[in-house]
Amino acid sequence: MRVGLCSDTHDNLDLARAAVETFESEGVDAVIHCGDVVAPFTAAVFDADFAFHAVRGNNDGEWALAETIEAFGTYHGESAALTFDGVDLAVYHGTSERLVDALLACGDYDYVVRGHTHERTHEERDGTVHVNPGGLPFPGADDVYHVGTLDTETREVTFHEILPEE
Repeated sequence: MRVGLCSDTHDNLDLARAAVETFESEGVDAVIHCGDVVAPFTAAVFDADFAFHAVRGNNDGEWALAETIEAFGTYHGESAALTFDGVDLAVYHGTSERLVDALLACGDYDYVVRGHTHERTHEERDGTVHVNPGGLPFPGADDVYHVGTLDTETREVTFHEILPEE
């Protein structure tokens, strides 16, 4: 199974659409958004031919966001524990590094997938893989938007550079 990973789209419709196109071309079965979708009109872009899961980010204050996502996917609130083909994932936006570290240290998950910092991360800590697909580019973080794909069979994470159509 292939799982798409993204975060911090911050209402950039061009990047959100390009991310969905990448996920579709990669043949993902599910997509996880690690928060900071921001508004319902951006969430609606992810109503595509895959299962969609999202957690709340610190900029997701729009009241209708959860309702919009629930119309086509699953809105998990603050965090989620998901399992795909026997691979256990903790999903959290990442506003507290202490909580991210605790999820990584607890030993219950194969992957901890998070966002918030807008910096791609792929590291292993004591048998748990920490993944941040990155976020909307800004100074001091990634200079290009990326999304990730996780192959649950091979356990490989691949990052994809996302450039909006011009």
